[in-house]
Amino acid sequence: MPSPICAAPAPGRAMPAMGTIGLYARGANGIAAAMENAAIVLVSAIAAGALFYPPLARARLWRASVTPLASIIGSGFLVLGPILDASYGAYAPLVMAALCLGAYAFGAAIRFNIAALDKTSGWQSSAQNMIETAASWALAFAYVISVAYYLNLFGAFGVSQTALNSPQSARILTTAILLLILLVGWTRGFSALERLEQVSVGIKLAIISGMTVGLALYFGQQGAAGKLVVNPATISGWPALTLAFGLIVTVQGFETSRYLGAAYDARTRIRSMQLAQGVAAVIYLIYIGLLSFVFPQGSLSLSETAIIDMMAVVAPILPVLLVAAALSAQFSAAVADTSGAGGLISELTQRRVSSRQGYAALALVGVLLTWTTDLFQIISYASRAFAAYYALQSALAAIAAWTQPGARWKAPFFAALALLGILITFFGTAVE
Repeated sequence: MPSPICAAPAPGRAMPAMGTIGLYARGANGIAAAMENAAIVLVSAIAAGALFYPPLARARLWRASVTPLASIIGSGFLVLGPILDASYGAYAPLVMAALCLGAYAFGAAIRFNIAALDKTSGWQSSAQNMIETAASWALAFAYVISVAYYLNLFGAFGVSQTALNSPQSARILTTAILLLILLVGWTRGFSALERLEQVSVGIKLAIISGMTVGLALYFGQQGAAGKLVVNPATISGWPALTLAFGLIVTVQGFETSRYLGAAYDARTRIRSMQLAQGVAAVIYLIYIGLLSFVFPQGSLSLSETAIIDMMAVVAPILPVLLVAAALSAQFSAAVADTSGAGGLISELTQRRVSSRQGYAALALVGVLLTWTTDLFQIISYASRAFAAYYALQSALAAIAAWTQPGARWKAPFFAALALLGILITFFGTAVE
């Protein structure tokens, strides 16, 4: 059996040159490579045109779905493929399906809470209010860690295609962007930067469309040549389960629909969450399904930017597109979560801590995480923080369901979700 490849090299370390695979391992001639590049660019352009088509861009449901969709497929798309392929082999699509299903279940609890609050305009018991406060603190803490997660990815991808590609350079870039975001938030606020969100989501989805087409073409070529692979999992049992627990943050983001009440009614927010989770699940399952059977085990190693080296095998143009998507997506997501965390902290402290002071605390924690941990550990920390939030939201849903005669049958389901969230909080692990 080949040696396991789930062990990550030093943070920021680039993958090997991939020896037998190489950038042009398929032996395709220049014309074929150019045609493939052209197909990827064409599909990306068509997708961008459709996503920025004014009637769709102005559609109320789509606008409400942009925020959760931006988070769900933001960073996860960049790290999930290499992690799942390296750790679970041919079982990666099943693990991806389980992650999407688990996220949708937690989303059901939050959607139930949206509907319950819409009927009552507030929780009806002191216990529910206490749980709501605890959930808000958990979410604020999760945002703080997720900003470090987004910007460490930003740093890794930002230097990946340069002569400065090293863990040190990535951390310096991450620190600089953290300080830039703090400066903008402290002096001017984020209103101007937040307008970039819909643009960045459109760009990201367009590039993902092109990448998926490139993967599909490569998958077909490998299949025609009899070169598809069925890799064994390198972990199993409890370690495999706890690693999946530690990846929940990669499908996180749907909860943001709950906090859009100032702009959208409850029904729109519920539908927007369902739409965002459905679109993200389809993208993830196709992506992981194609990726998991084309790279022989042992031909690549795991790093923050492993997806770049994998896509370089598929088509030479994809690394450039992926870096552009990564930088845009991570920056906009970091701005959104910084704004959300600062506002939440200010609200929870009854304005004793200002939003600006919240930004400063977030930047300090982000710098500390950047220089003392690696990306895979930050992913695990963020997953635990969001799992704690989901556990509390599920507990709220269980209590609310129990008090509604017509919905009482849902209470055990939400209680089980709360227990699952607690298990993830305590046992989620990082890639080792």
